[in-house]
Amino acid sequence: PVYIFRCIMTDSRENWTSRSGFIIAAVGSAVGLGNIWRFPYVAYENGGGAFLIPYLLALITAGLPLLFLDYATGHRSTGSPPKAYRALFKGGETLGWWQVCVCIIIGLYYASVLTWAGSYIYFSIGQAWGSDPESFFFNTYLQTSKASGFDFQFVSHLLWPIVGIWTLTLVILYGGVKKGVELSNKIFMPLLFVLFTVLVIQSLRLPGAAEGLNAFFTPNWSAMMDYKVWLAAYGHTFFSLSVGFGIMVTYSSYLKPKTNLTGSGLIVGFANASTEILAGIGIFAALGFMAHAAGKEVQDVVSGGIGLAFIAFPKIISSLGAGADLFGLLFFSSLFVAGISSMVSILEVPIAAMQDKLKWSRKKAVTIIGGGSAFVSVILFSSVNAIKLVDIVDHFINNIGIIGGALLSIISVAWFKRSALIELRDHVNRISTIQLGKGWDFTLTVITSLILLTTLSMTVFNLVKNGYDTYSMSLQGIFGWGSVIFCAVVAVVLSKMKDR
Repeated sequence: PVYIFRCIMTDSRENWTSRSGFIIAAVGSAVGLGNIWRFPYVAYENGGGAFLIPYLLALITAGLPLLFLDYATGHRSTGSPPKAYRALFKGGETLGWWQVCVCIIIGLYYASVLTWAGSYIYFSIGQAWGSDPESFFFNTYLQTSKASGFDFQFVSHLLWPIVGIWTLTLVILYGGVKKGVELSNKIFMPLLFVLFTVLVIQSLRLPGAAEGLNAFFTPNWSAMMDYKVWLAAYGHTFFSLSVGFGIMVTYSSYLKPKTNLTGSGLIVGFANASTEILAGIGIFAALGFMAHAAGKEVQDVVSGGIGLAFIAFPKIISSLGAGADLFGLLFFSSLFVAGISSMVSILEVPIAAMQDKLKWSRKKAVTIIGGGSAFVSVILFSSVNAIKLVDIVDHFINNIGIIGGALLSIISVAWFKRSALIELRDHVNRISTIQLGKGWDFTLTVITSLILLTTLSMTVFNLVKNGYDTYSMSLQGIFGWGSVIFCAVVAVVLSKMKDR
């Protein structure tokens, strides 16, 4: 009966043109900005080469099981998260809307970081950042406010690029699943692969590259005895695979009835992991060159996140001489292309949800959801507060919004509705080559749940006790805790609305 229902629904719902189209789109969502700038630093800080062991174990014991759960949930229901979870258990629609709201919040600030990457493609020509990339980024480019609270001053040169980012994203989304999302990924993902492969080759040819690779791959075995390293490995795996916040539930709902879910999941999971390791090789080879040129140790020039992308790398680029412009274009173009495919996947979740709930047309959903998000994003992130808001909102929504959504989905299905878990497992096994067994049940119910619960508990405790970084409590309250409260309130309200 479920298969017959899916066949009927498939006739009235958009689908990927092929399984390969879905895989490319799923990889496009998973491979984003974080793969290039976050993984190398996380690996280095948590044992170097030794970190790859807990990372791969986390992928196998938690990342892939949760990915399979998302695939099964979306594919079985042919719906976005609210519809998919409502079909599994009472109250599930609220969880689905929570994940939808998380995606809306992420989309607001993700566009801002994409704007920076796009701008730095242009800045790479002639190294506009000069001799002090840090001052250029924070003071000249972002014009970061020194005020402790929200500063309403706008930065004109941030306005039009972020409008451009949103315009490109909405144009892709207007095209629909086949002609928009799938087609854009078929263009962007091969382009990203070419760009980043050339970048890695260029990095490996630099003097001192071997020193950087030694720093990245040399194992610190004692670090594996630290529970924080294992938490970091599991935490990064969840973020990296785009699981737990509705993207893979939505993407799998566009699959045709007979699709090999576990085979697709393995390809996506290991393609993402391979990209991250490749990123680590390219980034640390370049950092090795920077250390070599400055006469320092690699650990003295390593930085993570935004510091790596917009401060450390411009320093590296400026040191390259004749090849500087090309190297800069390759790096920031890779960031930009990787980010666009992820941005599209993030916005697809709320768009699909409103189509399911209110029966809006694709055009109406994109216009209202995408246009509304664009308006808020432009107002907030073309101001002198941009870097502060990105940092605060990203920390709260990733560590509470995503982790909380993933944990609730597992607890609801694996702990309190075991019959639903069995139904999902049977659904996957009917159409997939690699069968799920009780081992899958165990990893979700015990291993993944405990890791997520521990991570979430520690995060909330530290935020309540110490706050986040040195930001004012007003900014943390409005934009940090405010983002979490927004997701909770809107999720409850929307779940009470009647479907049309």
